Amino acid sequence: MSRAPLPARILIPVANPATAEDLVRIGADMLDPRTGELTALGIVEVPEDVALSDGATRARQARRLLQRVLDYAPPGTRIRPLVRIGRRAAEGIVEAAREIDADLLIFGWGGRPGGRAGANGPVFSPTIDAVVREPPCDIAVVKQRPLGEVRRILVPVRGGPHAELALAFADALARRHEARIAVLHVIPPGVTSTVRAQAEQALAAFLRQHARGHADGVLREAPNVRNAILREAEVSDLVIMGASAAPEGTAADTFLFGALPEAIAARATAPVIVVKTRERIGRATFEELAGRAESLAAADRAAEESRAVPARVERWFGESNFHHAEFRNLRRLVALKEQQGLTVSLILPTLDEEATIGEIVRRARKVLVDGVPLVDELLVIDSASTDRTREIAAGEGARVVVHPDVLPRYGSYRGKGEALWKSLFETSGDLVAWCDTDVRNWHPRMAYGTLGPLLAEPRIQYVKGYYQRPIVEGGVLKEGGGGRVTELVARPLLNLFFPDLSGFIQPLAGEYAGRRSLLETIPFFTGYAVEIGHLIDIAERAGLDALGQVDLERRVHRNQELEGLSRMSFVILQAVMKRLEERRRARLFAELGSTMKLPRFGGSRLSLEVIELADRERPPMIRIPEYLERRSGGGA
Repeated sequence: MSRAPLPARILIPVANPATAEDLVRIGADMLDPRTGELTALGIVEVPEDVALSDGATRARQARRLLQRVLDYAPPGTRIRPLVRIGRRAAEGIVEAAREIDADLLIFGWGGRPGGRAGANGPVFSPTIDAVVREPPCDIAVVKQRPLGEVRRILVPVRGGPHAELALAFADALARRHEARIAVLHVIPPGVTSTVRAQAEQALAAFLRQHARGHADGVLREAPNVRNAILREAEVSDLVIMGASAAPEGTAADTFLFGALPEAIAARATAPVIVVKTRERIGRATFEELAGRAESLAAADRAAEESRAVPARVERWFGESNFHHAEFRNLRRLVALKEQQGLTVSLILPTLDEEATIGEIVRRARKVLVDGVPLVDELLVIDSASTDRTREIAAGEGARVVVHPDVLPRYGSYRGKGEALWKSLFETSGDLVAWCDTDVRNWHPRMAYGTLGPLLAEPRIQYVKGYYQRPIVEGGVLKEGGGGRVTELVARPLLNLFFPDLSGFIQPLAGEYAGRRSLLETIPFFTGYAVEIGHLIDIAERAGLDALGQVDLERRVHRNQELEGLSRMSFVILQAVMKRLEERRRARLFAELGSTMKLPRFGGSRLSLEVIELADRERPPMIRIPEYLERRSGGGA
């Protein structure tokens, strides 16, 4: 028995969450029950004369609206939201379908007052029509009417791949609703008994090949096929039809699914689903070829735009810019984590943080470990603090490790990057989140905000936090003064040499999270350059679309003196120059200085202090034999 396979990935463009419930229910019923996943898609259209990055705020709003849609999915159904920004909704839908490798697109259609559109008007809507003309996958258009109890599903057939697809979907829906399927075939009145017998045999053979036993063949003689189907639809709860060929001499873009299915969808009182495979019907007309050429030209324009760095960064900024509030439903994050079979490690690097570490560990455990099981492993990795940092952290229930004691045969360097590199060895989570610990107003959003995009969007591999950064001057808290190294050094460097990364608001922020499978494959600078090194290396390895950033709102932390910022800037400049030389396979400078000279004034004495400031670089952790042994189960 041959049946069309059920789709594993279904994309549902959502224009109005309030009308999406039936679409989600239908999509859930059609899914492959073993591996299927629904994606609810929101499209933010940005006019041609407006930068794509201006869609960032609307994209956040769209993601919040899509959260309502997730609640419509039946228990056990995997569903996730997806928001994309583009100039035209149709192009965004097609791009999203290709991105997730969708098997089926489900559109909702409310119908059109005043009857069918003419040759110059849309058949369904401008967006649906444009996608159906060049379908990226199978398509179903649902004429939305209230969908109540489903006991009888009508499937009119004339054979062919579209009818097979319609029957496969009807079969899935019938099994979920314990309904019967009426497979209808209409023949002209007054045919001979031989012709009728042949039609009966053909219908029976179609059922044997494509149905699962709860379908009944219905053969009707009628002079008008449309009216015969409408009469059967009156005693059915749902109608599912495959596309048919356009009438001879009719432009194919006028009848996108064929005149008959479109007429049934417009006139039947029951909900109607019209389905179409990617396969074309019949020969292409001149109008089709012209439309295809126009679509190809549009695709070329889109490709040209995507190749331009500013446009690429603007689109990324809009689509991959999240807000922590999108992920404050921690139980939903835990459900996503469990659905994907992932574990999470939260790592807190410390150096003399006795004033803040206790409250941070306490809040992290209370909310993210004991409150909901989002974090599976909480580690404090300390850089040989001389105060009570380790004692306080352990007293609050954290596992504490001193980084010079980790992988001792490889030696130890001073610096935050060294601690982060060794923390990969000491943890096992599939997702790894790091949070700075000199923060006076630490909130669990610092962790779940960066983890959220990783759990919600499979394409995201690494997420940076950003926030407002007030500064303390003379004991007074002043807004907007923090982030001086970012604004004076890191941002100009990225815009000049790595423009793909110019959309990051705070590239040096200390709150970020990533997938272990990626983090273990990149090198780590051992000091101040670790953050900018991560961005450059991950963008090269995984591409800009694998990165995201999240608004964490406000962070108050200990600000460094000007000399400390100068040292940090020096090391970051070194790292960027090093990456430039490596990427361009050229020696840009005869020698990069590794020492910094700082003027010193003392009484009548003037001198220069020479400080060695070069960041070392640790290899990808995946190259360390002890790590491989531990990951394979032979270690800890």
